[in-house]
Amino acid sequence: VQLQASGGGLVQAGASLRLTCAASGRTFSSYAVGWFRQAPGKEREFVAGITGGGRSTYYLDAVKGRFTISRDNAKNTVYLQMNDLKPEDTAVYYCATRTGTLVNRFISEYEYWGQGTQVTVSS
Repeated sequence: VQLQASGGGLVQAGASLRLTCAASGRTFSSYAVGWFRQAPGKEREFVAGITGGGRSTYYLDAVKGRFTISRDNAKNTVYLQMNDLKPEDTAVYYCATRTGTLVNRFISEYEYWGQGTQVTVSS
């Protein structure tokens, strides 16, 4: 399985970005996908997750109401729409997929990871 994350950039506070995670090599709709982020000096944390079929989504409390995760299984792609970005959202964002359709917030549950995309939000 290969995952390719893209869409990061440098933006000002209040701006929006949409991250894309393109997958290849497996039946995408059968697997949950999570977005994680890691800021300098901090541990990687769960940001958002979506079940295989896309019916259920889960979010870190700090991003609820601002971020939206979605997927297009026909395109083997998952998106993370990020609105009203804040400086504390600055991090490298990773997408990951795990065996099974259910979302899990633990990093160790995800088997395949993309390379990460940098998001920098200036104040």
